[in-house]
Amino acid sequence: MMKVQAIIREDRLDAVIERLALLHVRGLTVSPVRGSGHASTHRAFFRGGSYDVPFISRVQVEWFGTDEDADAIVRAIVRSGATGASGDGNVFVQPVEEAIRIRTGERGNDAV
Repeated sequence: MMKVQAIIREDRLDAVIERLALLHVRGLTVSPVRGSGHASTHRAFFRGGSYDVPFISRVQVEWFGTDEDADAIVRAIVRSGATGASGDGNVFVQPVEEAIRIRTGERGNDAV
């Protein structure tokens, strides 16, 4: 099993979900997150003033599934999440040792 975790721009979430829906992906987790990337601060302007904002808002998308499906999921996220500008985000892929469905006790791929 694999875990695919992507940190993407908020405005690209709908495009990512639409692309994943074409692959019949189920079981996504989407969470709002804040963080910093290569740039340590972000400059924001409000009511004529300029402010340093240490963290920027992004969306985290997580998916767990089979090793065979992981590459297609990653390609879909990268293609639909990209704008070509700095700050598009990152995708992380990790092996998952075990998954257990709490309700039934199913394990492994049957649990996801």
